[in-house]
Amino acid sequence: MCFKLKPCGPCCLKHVPIPWRGTYSNPCPKFASIVEISPKRVFFYSMSTKPATPARIADNKKAIFNYFIEERYETGMVLHGWEVKAVRDGRVQLTDGYVVIREGELFVIGCQINPTRTTSTHVVAIPDRTKKLLLNKAEIVRLVGKVEQKGYTLVPLNMHWKNGKIKLEIALAKGKAEHDKRDTIKDREGKREVERAMKHKSR
Repeated sequence: MCFKLKPCGPCCLKHVPIPWRGTYSNPCPKFASIVEISPKRVFFYSMSTKPATPARIADNKKAIFNYFIEERYETGMVLHGWEVKAVRDGRVQLTDGYVVIREGELFVIGCQINPTRTTSTHVVAIPDRTKKLLLNKAEIVRLVGKVEQKGYTLVPLNMHWKNGKIKLEIALAKGKAEHDKRDTIKDREGKREVERAMKHKSR
């Protein structure tokens, strides 16, 4: 059986007797000790690990429609145990959420995490509990200066997993005027028309 992975390079190929079918030890330190070999090609299992793509939990599509996104920040979240379990089940809603700064700290308000049915009855589960966000102090100070300017606000964009931890991406944003929102709708509808046309063409 062969897997379509690119070989490391000449440094590995010269160690492999070709033609040969089966498995063979690979002396290259960049790769694992097993390779799959066919009469024509040599494939190696890479040991190098790429950063995992953040897994989305929930999106706030309303924020993209209502605001111009100026800057994005990835924050940590202080959550209770039942909230983590609920997040794993995808029981999250960000649409009505917004971010405030209080005494030099960030908090998200209106972000709903609905408890699961298995949540202990001894736990007081408040779905829209105000949740503290974790961000570098220097970045918080910078955000304070920006938010004090007229028209700027902080909104949650999405919640996702990263390296086994729950992260909330927030944005420094400016509210859109009504004509800007109409333009957004036109752009969105135009993209959908193009996608439909491409799908119809590919059939």
